[in-house]
Amino acid sequence: MRQYFANDRALAAQADARISDIDRAQAELRRADVEFGRRKALAAGGAVSGDELTAAETHLAAARSALTQAKAAATAAQAQQDAAGAMTTGSDVSTNPEVVGARARLAQAELDLARATVRAPVNGVVTRNNVEVGQKVSPGAPLMVIVPVQDAYVEANFKEVQLRKVTIGQPVELTSDLYGDKVKYKGKVIGLSGGTGSAFSVIPAQNATGNWIKVVQRVPVRIALDPKELAAHPLRVGLSMKAVIDTSKP
Repeated sequence: MRQYFANDRALAAQADARISDIDRAQAELRRADVEFGRRKALAAGGAVSGDELTAAETHLAAARSALTQAKAAATAAQAQQDAAGAMTTGSDVSTNPEVVGARARLAQAELDLARATVRAPVNGVVTRNNVEVGQKVSPGAPLMVIVPVQDAYVEANFKEVQLRKVTIGQPVELTSDLYGDKVKYKGKVIGLSGGTGSAFSVIPAQNATGNWIKVVQRVPVRIALDPKELAAHPLRVGLSMKAVIDTSKP
């Protein structure tokens, strides 16, 4: 019986630790929710980039998932404590050690089922799927790539001579080869790259001979799209777009 009492105290400590995990997860969820709310409000005015807003949304989704797992772990720990306590008290049908053990196994099965569901941090389209139903995966193993098509943006490569009057915030009219001229997207310039495409290529151009031929370079310009227009006419990564920037407006 001493072993049962010791086991009961140990499981009680574990159950208390799981409750603490829930409190920490709830606090982290509140912080993540506040940070996402701040960035979402700033993103409307262009003060926060789309990547930073997506990162905050990913953090919020991860915090929600962590809270769900903490609650499931606390349920399993409490069930194990109940099973151990049944060994040290008078038992009937409801408190019989075998019955309590069965409840603990049920709680563990529910926890395993909850962990069998992998929740994506963002909404999007699945590509490069490397996992099948029923397959066991290790933590950190790449399962798939999720493309957040609802947050798609355009990376336009303009010639350097075309960027003299381009500034952040200018309106852009875009046409996709997917839909043709009948569908026009209204975008906005949200950023210009710090260098040309060739400067950041895997093998940058080098000229050690002294012979030089001037080649017009291209600079990536990031253009944000209207989410409502994206919802009406969805796009995919890698599609061709024609972009016209209205440089007459600041």
